[in-house]
Amino acid sequence: MPAPVSQVVPWCVALLLYAAAAVGLSARPRVQLRRARLLLAGGAAAGGGGSGGGGGPLPPAWFGQWAAWLRRAGSERRELVCLPLGCAVALLGASPLPFVAGVLAVPLVRRWLAARRREAEQERREAAVIDMCGTVAGELRAGRQPGEAVAALTGTDLGPGWPAVPAAARFGGDVPGALRTAGLQPGAEGLNGVAACWRVAVDGGAGLAAGLERVAAALGAERDQREELRAQLAGTRSTAVMLALLPVLALLMGGALGAQPLRVLLHTLAGLGCLVLGGLLECAGIAWTQRIVRAAEGPGRGRK
Repeated sequence: MPAPVSQVVPWCVALLLYAAAAVGLSARPRVQLRRARLLLAGGAAAGGGGSGGGGGPLPPAWFGQWAAWLRRAGSERRELVCLPLGCAVALLGASPLPFVAGVLAVPLVRRWLAARRREAEQERREAAVIDMCGTVAGELRAGRQPGEAVAALTGTDLGPGWPAVPAAARFGGDVPGALRTAGLQPGAEGLNGVAACWRVAVDGGAGLAAGLERVAAALGAERDQREELRAQLAGTRSTAVMLALLPVLALLMGGALGAQPLRVLLHTLAGLGCLVLGGLLECAGIAWTQRIVRAAEGPGRGRK
């Protein structure tokens, strides 16, 4: 084995063991938490005592903190799964290149996961705005005053600017201004319509409940249209994922047939050229598919 490979393999094995421990702890948090409590808090009673009870010595005090850190890293840092994957491919192909590729893929996967979290947060805020409009409209129909109905929404979470809205309604502040400020958050743009309805109801005496119901209906229709469009694009996304996974399937089939495709790709000049060219074509295909999906979704909706 060449010298660089012999130097990188121990680190690959260590990172692989670390990732396996993190995944195991994150997959069964309740079992591991109960086991840690038995070991750390009541280990003498559960294990039959210390060194004289036959249960063995207790783990050191830092073991519980280390296990909790691993569990938190496995649940919050999912992009680190690229490291054990790169280690596994590096061990199978006897080359450090897959491990380097896994390290380079970590920030890209982190960025993709962050975009997914932002989109999920935006959709949650959109649903919260619709529920808020329906709740306030129902309270107004029941006879409550607008300020009282909005001030009662203390448990609603619509971003950092939302707590100012119930406070303004409770103490007679500028409720439309607070609503417009809260509507600057992604996904909370519907609060601008609520602010307009509030201003019209205060200045012109129009019914605020009817306006809120129309805002909720418009936001709900827009969400349904987006869900329908997403369902229609599911076939395109599935096709793109299947095409992206075809090279992996080809490598697995080649390995099952004994052709050793990893050794050819990672240890020969022609294989490295094919690997680079195939990677570029793969990235170009994924980028082109994403462009098609973004064009179909419209501006502002293709953030993944």
